[in-house]
Amino acid sequence: MTAPFGPQLIGQTEKSLSALLLRVLDGRLTEPQWVALRLAQVLDGELEDDAALAVAVADRARFADAPALIDALVAAGLVAAGRPTPRGRELVDAVQNEIAATTAPIWQGLDVADVAAAGRVLDEVLRRARAVLAGG
Repeated sequence: MTAPFGPQLIGQTEKSLSALLLRVLDGRLTEPQWVALRLAQVLDGELEDDAALAVAVADRARFADAPALIDALVAAGLVAAGRPTPRGRELVDAVQNEIAATTAPIWQGLDVADVAAAGRVLDEVLRRARAVLAGG
């Protein structure tokens, strides 16, 4: 039975992709640490320090323990001054390559127009969800 588009389908998809991510991370990082490190890379150059990165992680990923996550990444030598270190960048690159290889069968053969439409819809769902969380 196919779930209709909505919270249940999005949730099931997210859980399945998260399970694959955990398989790839294989104890190198926790999922929240990965999200924080990846966000540090995405925001590289936009933040002034680790505290600003913690605020961004708390805001975007909704992790209440964002300061502790950033402290752990700093202690591991993966983040400094709100940016990934060279070691952090190497780890992100390695994990992203493994994610691409692991998930290739999922994306292979999907219609380009369908993928573009799904991306637009999910971006809008995300925008609206963030607005609801922000109280607006």
